[in-house]
Amino acid sequence: MAALTMGGIIIGYRVGLVLAGTAALFILVSDLPAAFFKLIVSRIYANILSNWLFVAIPMFIFMGLILEKSGVAERALRGAQQALGGTPGGMGISVLVVGLLLAASSGVVGASVVLLALLALPRMTEAGFDAATGAGLVAASGTMAILVPPSVMLIVLGDQLQTSVPAMFAGAIGPGLLLVALYAVYILWRARGLPRQARDPDAARGAVLLAVDVAPLVILIVCVLGSIVGGIATPTEASGLGAFGAVIVTMIYRRFSLAMLMDAARDTVATTAMVALVIIGATCFAAVFRGVGGDEMIQSALGSFGHAPWAVMAVVMLSVFVLGFFLDWLEITLILIPIFAPVIAALDFGNGLAGQELLIWFGVLVAVNLQTSFLTPPFGFALFYVRGAVGDRVSSREIYRGVLPFIALQLFALGLLMAAPGLITGF
Repeated sequence: MAALTMGGIIIGYRVGLVLAGTAALFILVSDLPAAFFKLIVSRIYANILSNWLFVAIPMFIFMGLILEKSGVAERALRGAQQALGGTPGGMGISVLVVGLLLAASSGVVGASVVLLALLALPRMTEAGFDAATGAGLVAASGTMAILVPPSVMLIVLGDQLQTSVPAMFAGAIGPGLLLVALYAVYILWRARGLPRQARDPDAARGAVLLAVDVAPLVILIVCVLGSIVGGIATPTEASGLGAFGAVIVTMIYRRFSLAMLMDAARDTVATTAMVALVIIGATCFAAVFRGVGGDEMIQSALGSFGHAPWAVMAVVMLSVFVLGFFLDWLEITLILIPIFAPVIAALDFGNGLAGQELLIWFGVLVAVNLQTSFLTPPFGFALFYVRGAVGDRVSSREIYRGVLPFIALQLFALGLLMAAPGLITGF
């Protein structure tokens, strides 16, 4: 099943259809009864179509698309650049800051990476950074959208792990800030020796720019995340608040139009349909995979490590990392997490974590690991987004070379989070 699925994806077939088709084929060729088809249909309805938690996915996607298509996110980026871009290092930090804001306001990697590539990469080149470093920073900053709440990935992970999504959101705050700090240190190191650029005349009003251009976005983020983490609203309710708030922000900036609203709605439907198709296909695949004993085989193989929980964790993290070279985070999450989660939940890592805390720690570790899948060639989506946005101005070789230090920083952060779980559970 694994070989057939990987082959179908590499050939170019739609992931959701490959997963569902593989499941259907192996019901027919295995000793599973034909009635297993009915079981899968009931599971799709019970676990997906009637799951209110998944309503948050299209709402958060819509929120991000509204901010991107209306130009509000672009305005925030320009304001931060003018306020913080007096030095090459300040320019790099401004890209990080706006990347973090875009991540927290949208959760859509593609929109964040493309916007940063179009607006920030030319400014970084003007500041003296080489093309590879600029492309690497843009790609890494944009992928923060998959980790920083309200992340669609954290919603799916929380559902698969049967843990609290607000707790997952809270647990991802520390790792997100850690990655931003590591990126900032690296970019400041790369900026050493670069000549200071002349500040834009408008940069003198930096505080005003930040207040006018960035504050509404920050207020929206605080309201959405604060309502979830504070227990005031469920993720589904908060997603509605975020979508409504994004529309209000566009009205404040006089960027609202019915055409923009409908454009964002159409793209939301298309993206949500893609996510739903993959979730349905993965549900079919996972059900048949368990039915033919695949989960027992993997659990038995992991059990051969005996009382070496960290060896099991290393195998799991290595599997997620390697698969990230070829598969998207959604397929990895839906296929591997239901298999690995029970194994991890039964282990004692000697760090005082158990039950829900252990699963939240594991889930955030997986999220940080999966973030690298957007940067690792050959199928790193962030690399394609940057390449598509900048065209021939930056070569693929330069983009690949530029992301390597950021991949190393992410793996370093993953090691720190494994050694110091308080960076996750402390929030």
